[in-house]
Amino acid sequence: MEIIAYNTTESFAAEQDHRDPLAHFRQQFFFPQHEGRDALYFCGNSLGLQPKSVEAALQHELEQWRRYGVEGHFRGELPWMHYHKFLQSQTARIVGALEEEVVVMNTLTVNLHLMMASFYRPDAQRFKIILEAGAFPSDQYAVETQARFHGFRPEEAIVELRPRPGEETLRTEDIIQTIEEHGPQTALVMLCGVQYYTGQCMDMEAVARAAHRVGAKVGFDLAHAAGNVPLHLHDWNADFAVWCSYKYLNAGPGGPGGVFVHERHAADASLPRLAGWWGHDEERRFQMEKGFVPMRGAPGWQLSNAQILAFAAHRASLDIFDAAGMTALRRKSEALTGYLEFLLDDLRDKGMNLRIITPRDPAQRGCQLSVVAGPEGRRLFEYLSSHGAICDWREPDVIRLAPTPLYNSFGDVYALYRLLHDELRSGENLSG
Repeated sequence: MEIIAYNTTESFAAEQDHRDPLAHFRQQFFFPQHEGRDALYFCGNSLGLQPKSVEAALQHELEQWRRYGVEGHFRGELPWMHYHKFLQSQTARIVGALEEEVVVMNTLTVNLHLMMASFYRPDAQRFKIILEAGAFPSDQYAVETQARFHGFRPEEAIVELRPRPGEETLRTEDIIQTIEEHGPQTALVMLCGVQYYTGQCMDMEAVARAAHRVGAKVGFDLAHAAGNVPLHLHDWNADFAVWCSYKYLNAGPGGPGGVFVHERHAADASLPRLAGWWGHDEERRFQMEKGFVPMRGAPGWQLSNAQILAFAAHRASLDIFDAAGMTALRRKSEALTGYLEFLLDDLRDKGMNLRIITPRDPAQRGCQLSVVAGPEGRRLFEYLSSHGAICDWREPDVIRLAPTPLYNSFGDVYALYRLLHDELRSGENLSG
């Protein structure tokens, strides 16, 4: 990470924006409006902004439908029959995978169940699932119901990873120790990539290595990691991963999910799976015959044909990611998040009741900072909202702020700082 001498002047933010090689990407997105100006949008960790190119992408597919009807599956520039392939190379670059290892399909929790149907194969001796305590509810519910589906009691099958007393985040050595402790009984290590509440980025390579060392499978939920932090799923040797596209990947509300399956499983037709027509060998798909023959790689887990309009919106955003590049985005993300951290620390030093629980080490976080705002936190969040700063509230007292490098600026971060500084000076009992 480049060392930047941050300061609290507006001119510093302006100079950083002037030097930013990615600054022009901001103009490719629509911002919500507040009193005639762009809102301060720090909620890309919940829903990314709309790329301006999405409308044309949707109009193109609507025109295909209007012009060709059902023949749109086989005609035109992007035939629907093969649409998932048009997203593979870009998706592979986002998550650090081979093209055959990824596919865009379904939604995140559906994909998680599909992956667990294949990779969580418990028996009487090896049946445990290791999961972080306080995982996003969808993950908790999926793991809980998968354990029950196989006849195990969740309280016996699920091992929860918890921070040490007095700490907010997990230590990698504690994760590895837990994996080793429960190793002979562990069937699956199922962990987040970036923890939704704390913003902690896990050492996925170390976790995968430890899981495989004890004979367990390993999968990751990358809902808050894909498009946020550098990923190298193939090199890290994960068995599988799942993610959504509507957060940092800007595919729109309810956007399609994605799946990674490592190439060592690519041709393993013996893996149990819940199969569907679109995962069947595409050369024989329209023979409508009995006997499922999976396509090679992750596409063999597809169930149904693509949701074309949703895929088109996703493809428009992936084009922008390709143009920006994850290396450059990560470089800006570290600088931008570090700047927000510096300004929040300045406010804390001046008396505002703010405490960052996201790791201070840039390698252990993405662009989200989770801030404990104390008993007056909800009122502070509402103050920000009323002044055009869109962020995220999580009970009981956390404000999540995500300066997203693709469209946020240093000027945005400084404007948020000024809002908070003005509220501190107003003396409305938010300090302490």
